[in-house]
Amino acid sequence: MDETRRAFLEDLLAARGPSGHETAAQRAWVEYVGEYADRVETDAYGNAVAVHEGGDTSVAFAGHADEIGFAVSEISGDGFLRISPVGGLDKTVTRGSQIRIETDDGPVNGVVGQAAVHLRGKKDEGVPSVTEQHVDIGAADEDEARDLVSVGDPGIVVAETQDLAGSRLNARGLDNRAGLWVAAEGFRRAVANDVDATVYAVSTVQEELGTKGAKMVAFDLDADAVVAVDVTHAADDPNYPADRASEVALGDGPTVTRGAANHPEVVAELREAAENGDLPLQVEAQRLTTGTDADAFFTAQGGVPTANLGVPNRYMHTPAEVVDTADLTAGADLLAAFAARASDRDSFAVEF
Repeated sequence: MDETRRAFLEDLLAARGPSGHETAAQRAWVEYVGEYADRVETDAYGNAVAVHEGGDTSVAFAGHADEIGFAVSEISGDGFLRISPVGGLDKTVTRGSQIRIETDDGPVNGVVGQAAVHLRGKKDEGVPSVTEQHVDIGAADEDEARDLVSVGDPGIVVAETQDLAGSRLNARGLDNRAGLWVAAEGFRRAVANDVDATVYAVSTVQEELGTKGAKMVAFDLDADAVVAVDVTHAADDPNYPADRASEVALGDGPTVTRGAANHPEVVAELREAAENGDLPLQVEAQRLTTGTDADAFFTAQGGVPTANLGVPNRYMHTPAEVVDTADLTAGADLLAAFAARASDRDSFAVEF
């Protein structure tokens, strides 16, 4: 990953954007793709679509901009806060964590309280729900706390982005800034290659709340095929459960999923693009749903051929998320190759 592409990834990771409050992430994304697009369109909720005008065949590469987080739900008389999860916030990682609350007047720092190990007995070792945990922002009392924050203010768990060995990267929010980067970079590379197809890059909001933004975009996005890029569970670490069979590993390339929402023609085209371009691509089996924006796109407008491209990710929905940046680069190259091949197709419909 060259310096410019890495800077874009870091800009995405630095932007704080819990579901429903994605403005900072969307601003970084639009600023980047806008340099390569013929136009960028946004809607009332903040979904963004970049367009490269090409041939009659059109493809879309989509990623979601939001991340898991929380909202302030109560300010107590002694100046502590209670919070409610926004998306799949993990109660086992919030307690004892640093957090940042986004207010109208700027960020406010805090911590989720955790009693010292010296003070806890065996009866205290259970993990309370996120809503039962308390936040300390340093306020002396309720009046000071209310001067700093308001009920409804969103926030995230804070974690520093850091490089690990080789091309591995740790950061909070890699779900799904990694997929968002791949979709934007696949778009940029397709434009640079002057593909003879119309290409859309899509950045959606509120995926963590049930693919809400993708449903809005899919209502009128005129694409012949959609590739939704999101993180997927890597199975190559000691914590991966033995009863969830998978061959997905970091560094072996992105994944394409077979089954259910994943259209066989789109999947086949991705696999052939990888094979012909000598690009790494892993295959994983579909369970009931993808759990990604693909679930919204494929049922829109009577059915849009869609596939889910996965970025292998360890420790999802924690501040310890880890990806291999080589998988991101391979994913972007694959999308560009897919766009080039799509220009030779009239349709992705299943043939009988």
